[in-house]
Amino acid sequence: MEKKIYPLYHGTSQMPWGKGTVVKGAKGFIFLAGTEGIDPAIGKPGAKGAVVVEGIEAQTRMALEKIKSRLEEMGSSLENIVKLVWYIKGTEFPDGVALSPNYIKAAKVREEFFKEHCPAFCKNPPPGDLIGVSGLALKGMLIEIACIAALPD
Repeated sequence: MEKKIYPLYHGTSQMPWGKGTVVKGAKGFIFLAGTEGIDPAIGKPGAKGAVVVEGIEAQTRMALEKIKSRLEEMGSSLENIVKLVWYIKGTEFPDGVALSPNYIKAAKVREEFFKEHCPAFCKNPPPGDLIGVSGLALKGMLIEIACIAALPD
């Protein structure tokens, strides 16, 4: 499988997301639904009793750990991510989602997580969408991350 991420620049600054990914020779693709910071050991997602971990940092880390685990379970890895979609909860985004406190904290966790588990992601990240929302599936949820990854041959 061959994957090429085209970086996105504004002036001379490379952005923390790519402008596009081309994949050749993949066996297929994995589409992960929005992954969240619900503790899988306590309660069932979507059910009464589900426990959303507290704080955007903890929710972001848990969501990213779940993405890593699910990709590996399905025969892929973080290295094969071709797109991420970030849903960030907020009440208002007067300066845009990218400057909201929740996203700034989530982005810091994202950077730390990928430095540890997939350094190539930090150098040339895949494209992504950042969407601000007023609510997510359960009370207390602050983030959901949807992921598309290639399935290597």
